[in-house]
Amino acid sequence: MGKKQREPFPAAAKTLLRIRVLNQLGSYALAFLAVLTGPELAPAALASFGIAALISRWMGAFLLDRMPPRTVLGLGLGLTGLSLLALAAARTPPHMLGAVVLVGLAFELYEPATQELIARVATGARRQQVYALLGVCLSAAGAMAGLLAAVLLPLGVRWLVITDAVTCLVAAGVALRFLPRGEERAVAPKRRWRPPAPLLRLTLASTAFAVGCLAVMMFIPLALLERGAPAWAPGLTLAGAAVLSPLALWAGGRRLARLGHGIVLGGGAVLLGLLALTMALTEQPGLTAAAYLASTAANGLLLGRWQTLVADSASEPERPRWFAFQGSSWGVAQPVVPGLAAMFGSLADAPGAGAFWTAALAFLVVPLTLSYS
Repeated sequence: MGKKQREPFPAAAKTLLRIRVLNQLGSYALAFLAVLTGPELAPAALASFGIAALISRWMGAFLLDRMPPRTVLGLGLGLTGLSLLALAAARTPPHMLGAVVLVGLAFELYEPATQELIARVATGARRQQVYALLGVCLSAAGAMAGLLAAVLLPLGVRWLVITDAVTCLVAAGVALRFLPRGEERAVAPKRRWRPPAPLLRLTLASTAFAVGCLAVMMFIPLALLERGAPAWAPGLTLAGAAVLSPLALWAGGRRLARLGHGIVLGGGAVLLGLLALTMALTEQPGLTAAAYLASTAANGLLLGRWQTLVADSASEPERPRWFAFQGSSWGVAQPVVPGLAAMFGSLADAPGAGAFWTAALAFLVVPLTLSYS
C-alpha cells in the first residue's frame, strides 16, 4: 500500500495568512494609544476602545450573513485603516476620543471573517493546522512589528498610527484582489439568536483560559524583577518564549493530532495550571523563568485548537456567530485580570505572585467546562 496522500494546503489559506501577517506588521500602534491620547484621556480612550472592539466582533459576524468572508475582511481592514488615519489627524480630546471609538468599531470586523474563511477552505486535521499556523505567523509578525515600532517611535507616535493605517489599507486591497469571492452558503435564520448550551460552556472555558494566559503574560516581567532578576532577564525570557511556542507546535503537534480537541485543551490547561502554581509558589527568578518557558511551550501545542473546536462544533449557518461569541472571551478577560491579580496579590504580598495564583485557578477551571465527547 502506498502512503496516504496528504490534503494540499489551501491556496486561499496561504493568501489569508500573508494578508494577516502584512496587517500585523503595523499593529503595534494601539499599544501606544495611552501615549497618543495622554494620561488624562487615556482611561476613557482605552475603555471606549475595548467596548467598541467587542461590538465590532459581533458586527463582523452579522455582516457574514450578508457578505462573503473576502468582502467582510477587506471592509474591516479598510475601515480600520481609514479610522486610524482619522486618529492620527485628531488634535482635540473630543476628536481623538471619537476617532478611538471609530477604530474600535472597525478593529474586530475581520476576525470572524478570518476564522470563517479558514473553516470553509480547510477540513479535518488540515483545518487545525491552518488555525495553528495563523497563530504562529501573527506571533512572528508581532515580533517584527515591535522592531519596526522601535525604529519609528523617535519620529512620534502619530507616525506609528499612520504606518498601521497604511498596512491595513494595503492588506485590504490584497484581500479584495486575491482572495476567492466565496460561494453562497446557508444563512442563519432571521430570528432572535441565543447561544446554545455547548457554546456557552465552550466560551466559559475559553474565557477562563484567556484569564490564565493574560495573567501570566501581563505580569511575568514584573514578577521576575520582584524576585531579583537582572533588568535584561524579562526581555530575554520573552524572546525565548516567542521562539519556543512554534517549535513546540512543530515538535509535538503531529503526535497530538489524533486526540480530541477537548482532551488536548483540558489536559493542556491542567499542565498550564500546575506551571502557574509553580510560578506562584517559588521565589527564585530562574525557576520562575523556566516555568514560564515551559508554559509557553505547552501553550504552543494548543495553538489552533479553540478555533477548530468552534468550527467543528457549529452548524455552518451559525458558525460566524459562534466565532464571534467565543472570540469575545479575550475581550472579556482583559479588564478582569488586573482586578483579580490585585486581589490575590494582596493575599500573597506581591502582585506577580497574585497574578500567578489567578492564572493557576483560571486554568484549572477549564477542564470542568469542556466537553470531551
